[in-house]
Amino acid sequence: MLDFIRTIAVTTCLVALTAGTTEIAAAADQNAPPPTKALKAPPKPADLPFFLVIDDRVTYSWMPKGVDPGMYSIRPDGSINGTTAKSVYSFTHFDAWQYGTNFLTISMLKSGHNDPANPCVAPGATITGAAADCAGATEFFGLLRSTFGFNEIFNTKAFSIGPLRNVSLEVGAFGETTNTFLAPNSRQFVAGLQFAFDLPYKGFFNVAPLAYKEYNHIAFTQCGLAPGVPGLTCQGDGNVEFNTTWAIETNWYMDLGFLPENMQFFSISGRAAWIGPKGDANGLPALSGIGRFSTATKTEFNSEPIRLTFDAGKAFMGPKNAHAVDLWVAYRYWQNVHGLDHNAAPGVCTVAASGQSTKSCTESTIYSGVTIKF
Repeated sequence: MLDFIRTIAVTTCLVALTAGTTEIAAAADQNAPPPTKALKAPPKPADLPFFLVIDDRVTYSWMPKGVDPGMYSIRPDGSINGTTAKSVYSFTHFDAWQYGTNFLTISMLKSGHNDPANPCVAPGATITGAAADCAGATEFFGLLRSTFGFNEIFNTKAFSIGPLRNVSLEVGAFGETTNTFLAPNSRQFVAGLQFAFDLPYKGFFNVAPLAYKEYNHIAFTQCGLAPGVPGLTCQGDGNVEFNTTWAIETNWYMDLGFLPENMQFFSISGRAAWIGPKGDANGLPALSGIGRFSTATKTEFNSEPIRLTFDAGKAFMGPKNAHAVDLWVAYRYWQNVHGLDHNAAPGVCTVAASGQSTKSCTESTIYSGVTIKF
């Protein structure tokens, strides 16, 4: 879910944006010659474009050990395989305008057979228990984050103190759907503040405390498939509304500017997000309970703590082509995927009969990719 790709060009723009358009105009005035009787009034500066920066990229990445909760198979030696390889195709857009920024990413993830598409409910099996070799699932998701800087809105520097560059209002949304039997249809909304800090070597660190709200669809708990009383032990149409909770999102970026000049093609970046408990994972509080049979959600931690990027465009085509092509490798760690308790959630995160982990609710993988700017 959440990969924020920031670049040197973007970082430079953010610094310029923080300075504000009034400072740009002031700098122009300071460089103008002093007025005299013989001089005509300087021409009016051209209007700034609406978007100060537009940055569009496409990415292909390979994730050898992705997970999807509840999707696992048993190896011949009896051990559990809860991972699946995923190919990820992404489009990202970033822009900066007079009062803030917008970030959008749209991705398609194609899984291997250990994460099967509908009608399989598990690798090699349909809902009737019949054997089937279903194709790997295909997931689509989109994420949007927008900020509105207080320094820009109020035409002030009051929100810049020491390394703190700006404070912004942040709003965002996320949507996801996958062609599995579960038929998820996640819609997430966030709102809060972002605190932007400067790091050395054109770097930044952003942290955003947010309010979080999620809606989803879960076919397995839909009445007619799941027995019981609507709203108590099954969902009438499978749609679920989770409790409003808290979230914290962080992301950071820094060039490795301390390297010798002929090696300054590398940067590091990362992100981390926490989402608080949001109620029962099935939207059915009667099932939440305690212990390993509980379906209550837990705090979700989704992170890419480190990504190393090689600027191939700059290295092989010169500074004018900086970040035209990026090659990168990263580590991804996701605990309590989608808020599911990796020590409970029987039948999903654990084997219901034994409590053994299915290894499908914690993702830990190194992955790599190539990003092209256009």
